[in-house]
Amino acid sequence: MTTSTILITGTNRGIGLELTRQFAASNWRVLACSRQPQHASELQSLAAQYSNIELFELDVTDYPQAAALSDRLKDIPIDILLSNAGSYGPKGYDFGNVDPQAWRDVLETNTIAPLMLAQAFVSQVAASRQKLIAVISSKVGSITDNQGGGGYIYRSSKTAVNQVVKSLSVDLAPMNISVVSLHPGWVQTEMGGPNALISTTESVNGLQQILLQAGPAQSGQFLEYNGNTIPW
Repeated sequence: MTTSTILITGTNRGIGLELTRQFAASNWRVLACSRQPQHASELQSLAAQYSNIELFELDVTDYPQAAALSDRLKDIPIDILLSNAGSYGPKGYDFGNVDPQAWRDVLETNTIAPLMLAQAFVSQVAASRQKLIAVISSKVGSITDNQGGGGYIYRSSKTAVNQVVKSLSVDLAPMNISVVSLHPGWVQTEMGGPNALISTTESVNGLQQILLQAGPAQSGQFLEYNGNTIPW
């Protein structure tokens, strides 16, 4: 039986770690990427438990490193390319106190890197059966949903990556590649904090179902972990 393959970034903790766990438990080949896998103890333990997890060093903002990894994996069809690595940036700032360099750093990770990852691995995705590229975005990137203001840095980075997803869904359609943007919910992670509404397990249960079923009919959509469509 041919094994399906998923490449996930940001797998050292939180949602990325749980995605790695659930896809490995579902017998997928998981190419788990993180900046320092040798220091990611939970990820190392998971890889010791599942022989179908392979660990790779990748800083998503290091584009030559991404290109080198793509070359290393050039013969592996990747059914799902999942851009999960992200940055929230500083917390507690408000209008008048926005750090422009911190903004640039978050945009690099959250907006530019997912596009560069797609460019680096598009051939492997095109060679697969499912042909799916997915980006973990956030509902706070929805312009329609913004009733609270603020959050300029993180909000704008997710709004921008949603536009990247939409354009990719158009540009890659001739290659039969589908592209979706996903909101994982407010999740109890280091980024989401202890007061978040759902666990990583609940979030990833939903995300995995969407990822397993997503195809051309969902391409270009912004989807919540529970399957609901979010307005741009």
